[in-house]
Amino acid sequence: MANFSLLLGALAYCGSPPVPGALTWTLDPWLVLAWGSLTALHLSHLAAGRPRRLALAGYGIALLAFVSPLCNLGVALFSARVAQHVVLILIAAPLIAAATLPERGRRAPVGVGPLVLACGFFTAFLWAWHMPGPYDATFFSDLVYWAMHLSLFGSATVLWRLLMAGGVRQPAMLVTGLIAGFQMSLLGSILAFADRPFFAVHAATTAPWGLTPLDDQAIGGLIMWVPAGLLSVGVALYALGAHLRRLEAAEPDAPVVPLAPAAYVQNGPMTVGKVSNMATARNSDALISPQ
Repeated sequence: MANFSLLLGALAYCGSPPVPGALTWTLDPWLVLAWGSLTALHLSHLAAGRPRRLALAGYGIALLAFVSPLCNLGVALFSARVAQHVVLILIAAPLIAAATLPERGRRAPVGVGPLVLACGFFTAFLWAWHMPGPYDATFFSDLVYWAMHLSLFGSATVLWRLLMAGGVRQPAMLVTGLIAGFQMSLLGSILAFADRPFFAVHAATTAPWGLTPLDDQAIGGLIMWVPAGLLSVGVALYALGAHLRRLEAAEPDAPVVPLAPAAYVQNGPMTVGKVSNMATARNSDALISPQ
């Protein structure tokens, strides 16, 4: 096991499996340069103001997830790696997606097909990278490591972008959002309630943190399960609110009923006969009135 830990430390992108009090930052200058260039390029294509602030926040949070001690802790703990994924998928990705939205009046309608494809790719990537073989492989190859992160982060950003688009039909958005949240919750529950650890790479790295590999895996499952459930609830509430606003906007204004004249109130609807009788009575009053 000691030799395995040494091998892991030599090959893992985020460094050696840490022990308490020895967490390190992963300050890769090439990563910082590449990520900074990508951020600057994207910002140059966004309008000044809110879109740029959202994008800058999203890229900044993602960079922190890659270089902060969370990355290093993920070498030792599966739960920390899951937390890193949650930060990328549920915080950084929606911020960047929101920054790319055009003005509300200029948003093109989104069909059901792109939603299904985006949700399908995101689901496939999420489940594939949390299978034992592909997951363990990310610790022994930088190429595989970045393939995992970029596919998860990219597919999540595209999915968020489509879910936020104003032209998407609300039922389709609701169903897609619920499916995305449900499949994350399902994967999290499987990990949380498993009766054995799945990931050999963490067999000898969790003990310094007072956890067994199974305990660590269960915590990781909960970290994935709970935020995904909140995602489902949030999407459902957003879709419901948008649906209610649409119904309110489509509801015609109540017709304005003019006040009835006194003659109408006293005598009821006016007819030709009633008008003639009222004229005759008025003439009679004029004839008998004193001069």
